Amino acid sequence: VLILPGFGIISHICLSISMCPDAFGFYGLLFAMFSIVCLGSSVWGHHMFTVGLDVKTAVFFSSVTMIIGVPTGIKVFTWLYMLLNSRVNKSDPILW
Repeated sequence: VLILPGFGIISHICLSISMCPDAFGFYGLLFAMFSIVCLGSSVWGHHMFTVGLDVKTAVFFSSVTMIIGVPTGIKVFTWLYMLLNSRVNKSDPILW
C-alpha cells in the first residue's frame, strides 16, 4: 500500500520531465516484459535449487513471483525507457 503513492509520484515526474505524450510505447512494454521474464526465471531457479522446495510450493512461489513481478517490472522499466529516449538533461531529480 505504501509503494503506490511513490509509483504515482515517479510516473508524474517522468511524464513532466520527459515531455512525452504517453507513458510507454510498444518497445518499452516489450523490453519490460522480457526483462521480468529473465529476472523471474533466475529467482525461480534460485529458489528451486538452493532451498529444495517441493513441487507444490515451487509452483506457488513461481506463480506469485510472476503475478507480482510483471506489473512492477513494466512500471519500472517504462520509467527508464521513457527517460532514456527523451531529450532530458540528466540532472539531480532524474538521478535521484
